[in-house]
Amino acid sequence: NRLPARSSKPKAKRSVWLTNLAIAGLISGVSLLIGWKTFLMIQIPTMFIGGVVGIWLFYVQHQFEDTYWSNGESWDVVQASIQGSSYYQLPAVLHWLTGNIGYHHIHHLRSGIPFYNLPACHQEVELFKQVAPLTIKRSLKSVKLHLWDEQRKKLIGFKEIKAA
Repeated sequence: NRLPARSSKPKAKRSVWLTNLAIAGLISGVSLLIGWKTFLMIQIPTMFIGGVVGIWLFYVQHQFEDTYWSNGESWDVVQASIQGSSYYQLPAVLHWLTGNIGYHHIHHLRSGIPFYNLPACHQEVELFKQVAPLTIKRSLKSVKLHLWDEQRKKLIGFKEIKAA
């Protein structure tokens, strides 16, 4: 957040404002060095691509065919964490670039585990080995999934409704 919460302690407020000042200084310095137009020609596409990738990663980690949705008394925190959020199996370089975001199922169960420990945690805990990986190819198919089929307990597309 670029503006500190009113309830923030003075040290936290100072940290936010110093970070804002550093960002403003960096933007001003780079813009003076290469020009505003050049800066914006670099910054806008970078922010756009970063936003698209971020939205995609968040989407596929919660919207995939065999996800888990439940409510009321039948909802289970472990099942929701393990089956309701994906193990997005990415190439090693993408795991590194995203801070191991592909191990999202572990994050939902234990959000305090540092990102650099997630791969080892996935390998060492038997429960995590049972999670079906979501590959990039399979994740592309999730774009067509819009509806929850309560009887089959899975996400389906509009075409499946028409066929039924």
